[in-house]
Amino acid sequence: MKFSGEFTLYTVTSYQKKIDQIDFLKVGKVDFDLEDVVYFDTSASIFINSLIHKLAQKNITSNIVTTNKDILDTLELVSKSKKTSQAIPEETTPNLLNIIGENTYLYYSGFIAFISFIGKLFATKINTLRNIKNIRFKEIAFEINESAIKALGIISLTSFLIGLVVAYQSAYQLKIYGANIFIVDMLGISMLRELAPLMTAIVIAGRSGSAFTAQIGAMKITEELDAMRTMGFDPYIFLVLPRIIALMIAMPILIFVADIMSVFGGLLVAVIDLDISPQLFIDRFNDVVAAKHFFIGIGKGPFFAFIIASIGVYRGLEVKDDTQSIGFNTTKSVVESIFAVIICDAIFSILFTNLGI
Repeated sequence: MKFSGEFTLYTVTSYQKKIDQIDFLKVGKVDFDLEDVVYFDTSASIFINSLIHKLAQKNITSNIVTTNKDILDTLELVSKSKKTSQAIPEETTPNLLNIIGENTYLYYSGFIAFISFIGKLFATKINTLRNIKNIRFKEIAFEINESAIKALGIISLTSFLIGLVVAYQSAYQLKIYGANIFIVDMLGISMLRELAPLMTAIVIAGRSGSAFTAQIGAMKITEELDAMRTMGFDPYIFLVLPRIIALMIAMPILIFVADIMSVFGGLLVAVIDLDISPQLFIDRFNDVVAAKHFFIGIGKGPFFAFIIASIGVYRGLEVKDDTQSIGFNTTKSVVESIFAVIICDAIFSILFTNLGI
């Protein structure tokens, strides 16, 4: 078998096609003539050694014909390397303990990284608030417009529909017992205290939280964050704090709008389906819905906003140097924000119930 010219990675495929057409069962010995080969790389050496090994398994002897010392040295080097190297056995069945250990360490590392991020965030916030000149009012105002003012439409529509659906589903049951008027009690307390803040937080997590992750992630990929640090600008002061402060200011406003729209949706159902006049609905609302329910719902806003913005920014900083990482971390940002908001709301519910509020 004669080889000539350059025998490299780029010519191995053509030789392989020719060799595949040969029936080695009809021969007892094969000579590999490399005398006319002018360039011989390690890929060709691996190819020849593998071919010799396959022929040996078929009891076919083989011989290398060449006087080129470089070729012989390359073949010997690859052959020795193959003998000394040990193949790593593939694990055919998953080990439950390994899976548990890897996942535990992964979650532990993520938790430690997030705690470190929160610690640096609070340290930066305290240092910034020591002097009012350090506060980036222009950036905060811009982020309020982006995360709150532009979100009023979707928040209003979502809250209106939630109030409409909840009232409509409740109206069917209330009519059975002739308790139409109690729709005001149920709608007012549930919306102001729980549903409006929670739905607002979920919508903002999907809208603004994901935007924070995508924006900061894109800046990290394009090395804008490194450029800011090189020029002496702290990304926490110029990018992180304005977003968190803006969302903490905007969230109570959005919850207030959600309260109005959800109650208005319930009012429409009460008027159309339960024959309750608007004046009667408003009078009953003033009598039975205490102001504390409104303030409890509004008070949850800054806490929800801090959770959403912190997770969104943290996930943005965790983006790696590829675009696929942006999508992965944006998805994780939304899921983790919604989960954390629900956990926070559950803690508030337990706390307020035990306090009798």
